[in-house]
Amino acid sequence: MNVGSRNLAGISLIVMAAGFVGCLFLPENNWTFLLIGGFEAGLVGGLADWFAVTALFRHPLGLRIPHTSLLLKNKGRIVDSLVSAMETQLLNKESITEQLRKLNLIQAAAQMLTRVVARKRTRQQVLDFAAETIAKLPLEKAVEPVRDAAANYIRGVDAAGLADRALTKVLNDGYEIKLFDYALNEAKAWAQRPETKDTMGALAMDQLSNAKVGGFTGFAFQAFAGMVNEDKLGSMIQTMLVAGVDSLLDPYGEQRLAILREVRVKLFEAAGDEEKLEYLRGQVLEVLHEQATEAFILNNLEKLREFALAKTAEERAKGGRIVFRLYAAVMRNMASEPERIQLWEDKTRGAIVQIAEQNHYRIGQLVRDNVDRMDDKQLVELLEEKIGQDLQWIRVNGAVCGFLVGIVLSLIQLI
Repeated sequence: MNVGSRNLAGISLIVMAAGFVGCLFLPENNWTFLLIGGFEAGLVGGLADWFAVTALFRHPLGLRIPHTSLLLKNKGRIVDSLVSAMETQLLNKESITEQLRKLNLIQAAAQMLTRVVARKRTRQQVLDFAAETIAKLPLEKAVEPVRDAAANYIRGVDAAGLADRALTKVLNDGYEIKLFDYALNEAKAWAQRPETKDTMGALAMDQLSNAKVGGFTGFAFQAFAGMVNEDKLGSMIQTMLVAGVDSLLDPYGEQRLAILREVRVKLFEAAGDEEKLEYLRGQVLEVLHEQATEAFILNNLEKLREFALAKTAEERAKGGRIVFRLYAAVMRNMASEPERIQLWEDKTRGAIVQIAEQNHYRIGQLVRDNVDRMDDKQLVELLEEKIGQDLQWIRVNGAVCGFLVGIVLSLIQLI
């Protein structure tokens, strides 16, 4: 309670008492009579209001006069009335529920979130949190789930259908041709190496030296072997190898087309062979459970983490614009589906209303518990702090009004 207002109330009583006593020593006349009547009535009015105000909170002068200390004596009834008023009038369940139903929660949340995401510092904090989370991820614990997920996928996949789709993709994009040409180009590059010529020449001479052919054919064979050496044989074989590869690289060469037809036939046969596909499935599952596969998965998860951290740091340096882009994409997606937003709105509002309905009684219980935790002294101090100033002004007003009424009554007596 304001100390000034309390002092003012006391001063008003002192003024009335001093005025009354002082007038007793003045010469008797009409003016003195009027003042004595005014001060007397003001003193009575101030004392009466002091008693009334004091009796609300405590026993005046410590005397247990009946019908005093009203607030403490009726603490329970006052609390009950306050709780009842809050539950049935001020904060009744129906009014709270009605106000909640008027709220556009999703839109309000989106507007607030937009203002938050628009701040550069906020976006950077989001990326910092994401980087910290990524860095702390226990990747070793993710290996087994990743392996199990891959194994479950392989077990459940339609091998024949997958093989058919894969084969269609291979043939449509010409991967069998690209692979065939790659193998031929590598073979041609190998055949054109000088060391290849030397190797082929040495192997051919070795075979010629060890060949056992009799008769006229043997004579001719030995004559041929005497006419060539490793270098000539190597050159001949190298030339034939390169020529053979070049003929297979010819897009319209008969041998090339025949080989590709045979490759495609074998691919179709393999795609339709259930036994081979199941065998392949089993082999893949065995590989998945090898120790090397665990290390492979963990290594790639680490690489993925490094990539994610690098991208996060890069985006943070740019001000976290990726966060706003992602947020904007989500908002655009939500805006394109008003029915879904309305559904979320209804569910969210319904959940809050349900919580409010289920916990409405806690409002009164909270008030009751807080009041019960306060002793009489604390309760009186709280009430005096909140309304004591106005009550003290009642005392001042009582003294002033009593003074004026006393003058009027004294004036009537003189008349």
